Amino acid sequence: MAKTKPGKKNKRSANRENSTLNHEAVKPAQEALDQSSVTDALPALELLGEIHVELGAIDEARDFFLKAAKVDSEAGGEGLSYGAENFLWLAQLSAEGGNDSVQWYERGAARLRAQIQALELVKSKTDAVKSEIEERRKKLSVALCGVVEVYMTDLSWEDDAEAKCEALVTEATMVAPAYPEPLQTLANVRISQQRMDEAKSALKRSLELWVNLEPENEIVPSFSSRVSLARLLMEADMDTEAIEVLERLVSEDDSSVEVWYLGGWGLYIMGEKQKAGDIKEDEDGEGWRISWISSRQWLQHSLQLFGQQDYEDDRLGQHAKELLVILNKELGGVVEGEEEAGDDWEDDDASSDEEMVGA
Repeated sequence: MAKTKPGKKNKRSANRENSTLNHEAVKPAQEALDQSSVTDALPALELLGEIHVELGAIDEARDFFLKAAKVDSEAGGEGLSYGAENFLWLAQLSAEGGNDSVQWYERGAARLRAQIQALELVKSKTDAVKSEIEERRKKLSVALCGVVEVYMTDLSWEDDAEAKCEALVTEATMVAPAYPEPLQTLANVRISQQRMDEAKSALKRSLELWVNLEPENEIVPSFSSRVSLARLLMEADMDTEAIEVLERLVSEDDSSVEVWYLGGWGLYIMGEKQKAGDIKEDEDGEGWRISWISSRQWLQHSLQLFGQQDYEDDRLGQHAKELLVILNKELGGVVEGEEEAGDDWEDDDASSDEEMVGA
């Protein structure tokens, strides 16, 4: 795996364009809602909720999804014609978290199970029906994994939390065996149990499902899910795989402070292991230096974006600075072939897209 330096791809214009489009979409969606009957209001309510999520207006989004859930209930929405999306959104956007999130996830999961069961009973399954079954299986696995995450965080103190996680992650992997997210969640559970060999096995199986696919492929996990995956890979001492995931993420969108930070931290850890002899070194014994030079570049770029975006995670920024102090002490000044932060990484709208190259 080649070490990489920060690229120049700029997503600001695209982000501004998406924000403008979302603002423009509010009015026609609201008009559609105003003209809908009570039973026909669900699609417009869900659309308005999703638009406000994209706009970062979480309270407003939650209100729309709550209205959708109420309409769904009043319309007797246990049938096939109603989706589970509003429940799953409410689980993620819950202000209370914990049991409130679990309640919404369970309502969504129950709806999806019923729909899958009904679709499985169709005798002559067309490609469209098969596709619907597969799509609902994926959504169900995501919902189940969501409940696992709640029990590993907000509800970890409950006596039966571990047992519930086991049951949920088992169902999730059985429901969607060709989908990487349940395996990723299984790895998270195994790491928490200190069963590292099983965690590594689950992570490898998860990666194998999508790592050679194009970003647009529906099997490829979401950007945020892959950021979480990178953290899990680092926890499991799968440093090379973690850096490869992060390199791919930064090639898709170079505006994530967390991705640059994780790349810098991962390369720092890799260099530490190379220096200590835990990872086989190059013949000249300088592999750790190459890793740390790349680490410094990623961390510098992370801090540059941190300042530009007024990033709120101060602990992340502080840790990046602490790592840079160590790296600067060990590496000294800028070495040949390495630019100072800001020299070539200016993130303005005039920047041209440039592929990432080796450091």
